[in-house]
Amino acid sequence: MPASATQTLRVAVLADSDTRWKWGSLTANRIAPPNSDISLDGYLLRGRATPTARQLKEVGVTADSLREVTAVEFLRAMEKEPYDLLVLSLVGGGVQAMLHGLARAWDGRTERPVVVTGYVGVVYEKLTDGLLLRHGADLVLANSRQDADRFTAVYDGVGADSSAVTEVALPFLGGDAYTGERDPYTVVFAVQPSVPDNRRDRDYLLNRAIQHARFHPNREVLLKLRSKPGEHTTHIEELPYQKLVQGKDLPANFSLVYGHMGDVLDRTDLLVTISSTAALESLHRRIPTVVLTDLGIREGLGNHHFVGSGCLASWDQLDAGYRPVPDAEWVARQGVAAEGSYETAFDAARERIAKLLAGDGMPPLTPYYTPETAPGYLPGILARHHLGPDGTPLPGAPAADKEPGPVRQIVRRAARGAYRHGVQRVAPVIRRMGEL
Repeated sequence: MPASATQTLRVAVLADSDTRWKWGSLTANRIAPPNSDISLDGYLLRGRATPTARQLKEVGVTADSLREVTAVEFLRAMEKEPYDLLVLSLVGGGVQAMLHGLARAWDGRTERPVVVTGYVGVVYEKLTDGLLLRHGADLVLANSRQDADRFTAVYDGVGADSSAVTEVALPFLGGDAYTGERDPYTVVFAVQPSVPDNRRDRDYLLNRAIQHARFHPNREVLLKLRSKPGEHTTHIEELPYQKLVQGKDLPANFSLVYGHMGDVLDRTDLLVTISSTAALESLHRRIPTVVLTDLGIREGLGNHHFVGSGCLASWDQLDAGYRPVPDAEWVARQGVAAEGSYETAFDAARERIAKLLAGDGMPPLTPYYTPETAPGYLPGILARHHLGPDGTPLPGAPAADKEPGPVRQIVRRAARGAYRHGVQRVAPVIRRMGEL
């Protein structure tokens, strides 16, 4: 099965949200060996965050084929399809389940795809848990030098093989470097679905952005939104800003925008966020970037990751005209590659994959977690994807190679809609009642 540099490289990407589809598909293109002619098949894991057609279009990444699957349907497809490279762009538990399912599906086979996984952005929580759930892939990508060091330390610290850790960079960096202030001067507040997680703090941030627009009528202030109400991203959004803004008196120079982050950055003079990966995209372009401290610098917000960056500031400081200056050493360790090394950031991954594809065969997948090492943890993770402790599909798991009928499709859409309604409407009400 090894694919030469002149052959078509067959690539599969399994993703469970719009953000992870973006990361997985772009990563696949970045890490493919040089001169490869890529054939990319996308698989969207069915769940609460399965992206809508609008979200997929906004991501701006195309594939030769794209279909929605269950975990078992995907595993059975992998038994049949002769892929060269497989990118698992999932939450940690999903990666672990697929690794065990694939190990069973490929049992006894030496010809199998090179399996790659990683993170879609900044790793600021559940470092050890998430890493061990990803252990077992041939390459575990680290988006920066700092992450590569941390990943290796975790694996070595538990006695797991750390050789799969491979330093790269975020695959969606790019765009023209910032050259100076535009007319009008544009401030972009890039919001996040799950941070902060309560109405009071989200209202506060929204009001401060509106206030900034009033204080600076010659500036344009954009609230950059991730999703429309009813859509889900990688994280759940219970309190969409679109709803919070209703009824507020908005100045003429304040507006809400959707769209590809790169297109928005093309017009940005100052990027403001709590802890979004958008900050790294902005820093890569050398756009002035602020990570807000108004709600504190806390692990729960993720802005603690930016300690030492030179980007931490408050709305009060921004209202007064403050312009941040990033710390060059900190930026260099974050995979931002603002100094021009971005095109070579994926060379190590490309070389490792090319070497594996050119070898005489692939070894079995061997995750750190097994029924012996984690008997009280692993079975539950696998069961959520209808897999038994050995990775075998459980009885009653959804059948493969069978398109759902009209009734089944309607039931799925209704169930997904009910879940989203519960998250965005019912859950906040119950929370407020609990605080009475």
